[in-house]
Amino acid sequence: MYGQDAVWCPMNGQVLDFPGGKVAFTPEMRFISGSPVERAHCYRVLDENGQLTMSSKFKQVSEEIAVKMYSDMVTLQTMDAVFYEAQRQGRISFYATTVGEEAINIASAAALTIDDPVFPQYREPGVLLWRGFTLQEFASQCFGNKDDYGKGRQMPIHYGSNKHNYFTVAATIATQIPHAVGAAYSLKMDGKKACVITYFGDGGTSEGDFHAALNFAAVMEVPVIFFCRNNGWAISTPTSDQFRSDGVVVRGSAYGIRSIRVDGNDALAIYTAVNAAREMAISEQRPILIEALTYRVGHHSTSDDSTKYRPVDEIEWWSSARDPVARFRKWIESNGWWCSEDESELRKSARKQMLHAIQVAEKAEKPQVAELFTDVYNVPPSNLCEQEKLLRETMRRHPQDYPPDVPV
Repeated sequence: MYGQDAVWCPMNGQVLDFPGGKVAFTPEMRFISGSPVERAHCYRVLDENGQLTMSSKFKQVSEEIAVKMYSDMVTLQTMDAVFYEAQRQGRISFYATTVGEEAINIASAAALTIDDPVFPQYREPGVLLWRGFTLQEFASQCFGNKDDYGKGRQMPIHYGSNKHNYFTVAATIATQIPHAVGAAYSLKMDGKKACVITYFGDGGTSEGDFHAALNFAAVMEVPVIFFCRNNGWAISTPTSDQFRSDGVVVRGSAYGIRSIRVDGNDALAIYTAVNAAREMAISEQRPILIEALTYRVGHHSTSDDSTKYRPVDEIEWWSSARDPVARFRKWIESNGWWCSEDESELRKSARKQMLHAIQVAEKAEKPQVAELFTDVYNVPPSNLCEQEKLLRETMRRHPQDYPPDVPV
């Protein structure tokens, strides 16, 4: 009943009835290993050649959904390429790509519903793309024009959309994780048949917010999916300098959370895992941790040169041999759902639409200066009014320092 290690204990027979569960006693002193010899397995459906692995078990996907998943991955690739070029041309101030992580973006989004709130980091624009956020809306945000929902007050790529149940990106690392748990607790209290998903990188797991959030979610039993993109690098810090544990997946069990490690470059594996995680989170009212192993092929952002801290041949190998988009394309081609003519038309159309969206966004007016001082207070305090007054005076005295298209 108590296991082989259980022995008689004068305190309570063979076990200690400790708060949280019974604890068996043993006369043998044994430390729990800090470095397991066998690492946690990684769930995969498709191999590098886009072929189903032997005895593959996965959530069946229709031709319509599969084609949309692939189309959105290609569109995301195209959007990244065009915006990156625009930043290098000085047309926008900043950008961060999702190269190498397209499957994580699109496949996870495909397994969710619009009722599931998303708390992103800053490398999940594909989730918004899947939900219907247009290329024009992406461009308006990056250019900070009058059509930007953030009214020009956020950095480029800090998207947000109430319509698409996608909370606004914040640059601070991991702060969205406890926020997601709070939202999930609210869903539980309201009896909603939905779950929250929050995304973060391996670097985010080094923050206290991650640990506090996991513990709170486990204790309160809330429907939230913690999705970690373990892409090997927290800017220039490799995972080997962040933690000694077997990645992130083992941290879930330490907090009492069901967890799984998935091949982040396998769209079918991601789709299946998130679908199952969502079902468990809602039906069992529990948190789930997913660690997706992938690789950040692009630089951390346009402010970074990753060749300064990692080998170029390593980047090139992941870009060619482990490309998630090419892998998924081979699978839909093998099903007869895609061909070279479709590929050519898709890439041509996506780039044309993206370039048009940038041209429109670039010409659009900027938000009114007054927008800098709204949306926080119902009645602006005197110090904020004074700041606005000083700004307007400065703009009038130094018109050469301000764009002529900024409405005063």
